[in-house]
Amino acid sequence: MQNPGVGWLAAIIIGGIAGWLAEMFMKSNMGVLMNIILGIVGAIVANLILSVLGISLAGWLGYLVAGFIGACILIAVARAIKR
Repeated sequence: MQNPGVGWLAAIIIGGIAGWLAEMFMKSNMGVLMNIILGIVGAIVANLILSVLGISLAGWLGYLVAGFIGACILIAVARAIKR
């Protein structure tokens, strides 16, 4: 995200892991590409939400946590819209 230590390749890998963890936690069946997208977009969404609350996550672990939280939020929103 804002940390120059996390490049594009690392963002894809960490985003994939975060999306996969969210997929397992939320018991959904997405796929590898969707997991990567959910993890990356989820990290952006979670960082925006957390910055409003005054919380800042940095580095690889912060990106993973933010990606997981954001991906869970995105899965929950998608489920709510589907119904």
